[in-house]
Amino acid sequence: MEKASNRQRVLLGHLRSSSSFNNHESSLSASACLAGGSAAYGDDVVVVAAYRTPLCKSKRGGFKDTHADDLLAPVLKALIEKTNLDAREVGDIVVGSSLAPGSQRASECRMAALCAGFPETVPIRTVNRKCSSGLQAVADVAASIKAGFYEIGIGAGLESMTVNSRAWVGDVNPKVKRFQEAQDCLLPMGVTSENVAHRFSVTRQEQDQAAVDSHRKAAAASASGRFKDEIIPVATKIADPKTGDEKPIIVSVDDGIRPNTSLADLGKLKAVFKKDGTTTAGNSSQISDGAAAVLLMKRSVAMRKGLPVLGVFRTFVVVGVDPAIMGVGPAVAIPAAVKAAGLELEDIDLFEINEAFASQFVYCCKKLELDLQKINVNGGAIAIGHPLGTTGARCVATILHEMKRRGRDCRFGVVSMCIGTGMGAAAVFERGDGCDELCNAWKVESNNLLSKDSR
Repeated sequence: MEKASNRQRVLLGHLRSSSSFNNHESSLSASACLAGGSAAYGDDVVVVAAYRTPLCKSKRGGFKDTHADDLLAPVLKALIEKTNLDAREVGDIVVGSSLAPGSQRASECRMAALCAGFPETVPIRTVNRKCSSGLQAVADVAASIKAGFYEIGIGAGLESMTVNSRAWVGDVNPKVKRFQEAQDCLLPMGVTSENVAHRFSVTRQEQDQAAVDSHRKAAAASASGRFKDEIIPVATKIADPKTGDEKPIIVSVDDGIRPNTSLADLGKLKAVFKKDGTTTAGNSSQISDGAAAVLLMKRSVAMRKGLPVLGVFRTFVVVGVDPAIMGVGPAVAIPAAVKAAGLELEDIDLFEINEAFASQFVYCCKKLELDLQKINVNGGAIAIGHPLGTTGARCVATILHEMKRRGRDCRFGVVSMCIGTGMGAAAVFERGDGCDELCNAWKVESNNLLSKDSR
């Protein structure tokens, strides 16, 4: 907002004449120049489609016997089929993924794209920024479009936590012991959650209540069909753990949501990472499998093709924080991203903040003094699940479809998450038709600046 106001003051200065303004204050007042200007610019980077698979419990859910590439292929295929886009026009596909070995996951993603019907001429690559990988993929594509590298691209996320574990491979460099912050990068994520809870006095009651709220909202959203526009059902197979017999199934809903979760039930769970701690399996994100994909392009291209704009990509920011309390990342990243968009926190209508742990989620919301009615309105990762590399792209799909449902009452949304080893990421989106007519027009409080003929 400050940059916008400064620009407008400069322009007002150009309009002043020494004779007219020696004894008068300007009667022009600048209106808010939100998000850097009108949403109708042809070179805006826009989202025209965003889909995800259901998210399923790792090793126990509907995707426990599904290959990772069989998760990604359906959402990539849906982007093309539902928009009638010629797949040959896609300049690049970027897939965020966290746990799988890099070269293998890159090959799996390439195979998934080919199986989804993309021609061999469409390239694909992976990106890994841990829990923000899916959002990073979307941001990378948006940046490439803005830079003119191509006009159409796909940012996606993929994770099978059934197949790929968090185990460290190989030896740890002993040199890290000389640097405390480097050593803290190796802390289990649950320990960093306990650190946040202890340092910032987040109580067990607050954490369990956040978990109850997450399940309650997710259950209501699922039951009322609010996820149907973003979920692509996946035809797969599941094996009986006792007999090994396989049967075909169609997975169409998130299977980790527990509608009857209560404070009493959560209160019975023991802390996992610290004796007398507060982080439990019940107030932490679920380990999950799933994929998501977002189709982006220049606004002018979308208009030429007659594609409705679901959202406008505004800004993206990544920040670094203390690795020992990595969960505080959103509390730093969100204000930075919002400021970069020329906005204030109160301008944001919806937030999707990843619930890696209730401790850090509660802290970030309190630190930023956010309105809880705007945050994770359809539940979060504690209920829906957190397939690490997928989450960012999943959150983009969820928030944009919710913003579309809310219409003119919801213009700006923020997606954010903490990142292992001490970082935070956040992106600002604008609803596709969210630009008010003449939103950047200056208000004229009097007619002193008008010609005599027009007074």
